Amino acid sequence: MKVAMSWFNEFTDISDITPKQYADALTMSGTMVEGIENLGENLVNVYTGRITEIAAHENADSLVVCKLDMGSEVLQIVTGAKNVKEGQIVPVATHGAKLAGGINIKRGKLRGVESQGMLCSHEELGISTAELGYEPEDGILILDTSAQIGTDIREVFGLNENVVEFEVTSNRPDCQSVIGLARETAATFGRSINMPVPDVKGNSESVSDFAKVDVQDNVYCPRYCARMIKNVKIAPSPEWMVKRLKASGIRAINNIVDITNYVLLEYGQPMHAFDMRDVAGSHIIVRRANDREEITTLDEQERKLDSSMLVIADEKRAVAVAGVMGAANSEVKADTTTILFESANFDGASVRVTAKKLGLRTESSAKYEKGIDPHMTKAAVDRACQLVEMLGAGEVVGGMIDVCVELPSGKVLQLRCDKIRAFLGADISDNFMIDTLNMLGFDVDESAMTVTCPSYRADVESEADLAEEIVRIYGYDKIPSTIMTGETVAAAKTAEQKMRDKIMDILTAQGMYEILTYSFTGPHIFDKLHIPADSQLRNVVQILNPLGEENSIMRTTTVSSMLEIMAQNNNRRNTSAALFEIAKIYVPVDGDDLPTESDIITLGMYGDGDFYDIKGVLEAMMMGVGITDCKFALVSDNLMYHPGRCAAVSIAGEMVGYIGQVHPAVADEYDIDCACYVAEISFGAVCKHANYSVSYKKLPKYPAVTRDVAIIADDSVLAGDIEDIIKKSAGKLLEDIKLFDIYKGAQIEAGKKSMAYAIVLRAEDRTLTDEEVSAVMDKVLKNIEKNTGALLR
Repeated sequence: MKVAMSWFNEFTDISDITPKQYADALTMSGTMVEGIENLGENLVNVYTGRITEIAAHENADSLVVCKLDMGSEVLQIVTGAKNVKEGQIVPVATHGAKLAGGINIKRGKLRGVESQGMLCSHEELGISTAELGYEPEDGILILDTSAQIGTDIREVFGLNENVVEFEVTSNRPDCQSVIGLARETAATFGRSINMPVPDVKGNSESVSDFAKVDVQDNVYCPRYCARMIKNVKIAPSPEWMVKRLKASGIRAINNIVDITNYVLLEYGQPMHAFDMRDVAGSHIIVRRANDREEITTLDEQERKLDSSMLVIADEKRAVAVAGVMGAANSEVKADTTTILFESANFDGASVRVTAKKLGLRTESSAKYEKGIDPHMTKAAVDRACQLVEMLGAGEVVGGMIDVCVELPSGKVLQLRCDKIRAFLGADISDNFMIDTLNMLGFDVDESAMTVTCPSYRADVESEADLAEEIVRIYGYDKIPSTIMTGETVAAAKTAEQKMRDKIMDILTAQGMYEILTYSFTGPHIFDKLHIPADSQLRNVVQILNPLGEENSIMRTTTVSSMLEIMAQNNNRRNTSAALFEIAKIYVPVDGDDLPTESDIITLGMYGDGDFYDIKGVLEAMMMGVGITDCKFALVSDNLMYHPGRCAAVSIAGEMVGYIGQVHPAVADEYDIDCACYVAEISFGAVCKHANYSVSYKKLPKYPAVTRDVAIIADDSVLAGDIEDIIKKSAGKLLEDIKLFDIYKGAQIEAGKKSMAYAIVLRAEDRTLTDEEVSAVMDKVLKNIEKNTGALLR
């Protein structure tokens, strides 16, 4: 937003402040100044002069010699312009002058005749025809005869002005007006501020007798104010208004349109003027547009509307797109005699959507988008009427139409000065806090120490925001630097994190490589894994916005993720792989928004490893975390695994997962052309049964006795069952047991197998005798035969 710096002097005195001081101070107090431009900095030593005499050039027919009265002296200037006449007042660039484009003027001679400067056209002054407001004739720029001679040309055209460009953030819509910026200026420099209340005389008539307003959508239009002007006299605006509009980048059009633009700048409230001749029934209706309704806007473009857009209409048609632009069918014209000023508050979000759909973003829509204070609506239309009376542009009809829902009240916050001082780390007095908030428009109740926020500061929501308002005026640079204090707390891992690290270390030491996979997958995996249709694994969490069908659910098993990685390695000719991952599965819970998340330890192996290798890795992991009662039980009904090479894994009787060879049909689904093995174990169960205590055991003093036994048993007898019988039978004397051979062949009866065990016995307090060892072995063999039918070979 651009504002002439002198405009602020109407509200607070900053005449002693330099542009640099102003820019630095406002930026430090939170109102970013992008830059300050002096409009006439490229025009130096150019003044108005009156042509008193014109004579022919003695050496050139195309040149003339002019005498110019500059007020304090008379200059002689040679020119080739054809439109010069005696008595005209023209711009004169004197010796040492600088013109637009970096042109420097010096006295000299033209064809032997001295010339003490140059007469200037509007192009040489850098002034466009739009800025002039008319198309000048070719040649020298002819000024109005009322202009004072000897006047700096910058004053004539309002170019001796410093224009400040502000960057207004979206949370501060109050600063998109001159009044809002003046308030910030006064608070920044600690100056008093004068906020005049518009004084409108009006006639004895009532606007309600001439027009009526119906607001059909109070959500998109919470307030609509209207005032009427009759006996309108369309004319150019006064010079002071034209200059201020020009400095802000707005071209003057006529007094009525310029008044609406002036109020837009001053109050930040967009306004519109309707020619009442074009408003059918003198009836303003604020409504939603009809689908495919058409309107021709002021830029002469035909636009199609829809029912999401708000329009201002009469009894026959739409006459404006609310908050964006008026229609050409009701614009102010040269012969307009009666107008209706509209000052309304529209919903910012709806205005933004409308402007975007129409591809029509205007100054008004930009302000509405940020949010406009509904309390400002009445003041703005009153100010417009006041300007009408000041300029003699018409007769203001008495009264106002004000259709309004309940206006929002200011938020009340507690002001605790001690807490703010502690929060800011600065010793700011109570009086400074109170004075600052009052200057910014807050209402401070010193008895209750409460602050009522003004309606235009909806961004202030908490006590911390009050602290920010105070410190930005106090000055961030005045806050003393302090060393941060406090105790540092060393980060410590949880027991679960430590267990995860330990398991990862153990598996890595076993030659396994960690992988990472996505938690989301597709429903196709259940068919690929041959999971039954009624399996609980098919009860999944659906993703609301999936990237695709293959990533539309959260996984309930990690086996598919492991097989996909093994398939990639196998297809890329990696002849063997040993992989692991600790990752989550997601199980939905009835009546609960969030699923149960469980960590699963997944092992995968193919190539050099077999069932016993992956089982050995799993056993090493269990032993590494202190679990000694891990059991494996044959499983034949899990369709993901080979029916004869799958085991359920349990710890202390609790089933915690599966291990086995992947079913060949499942492996084919993943294009794996070799035997592959997988284990899936509950990480939570491992943490639950892990033994963190480590006890010391003395080295044995007495020798051990090893006995090898081979037994003949049915094929259905499990080696694990035999080991359990041996452990129970041998009791405390058993130190170790190893299965070192399983044999099936010609010497063994069909349907049976030979299993050979090495049994190690030792006593801590003595050397075992042959009798003691034999007694133990007899007991072992007897119990094996009793429980399994197996006999000594």
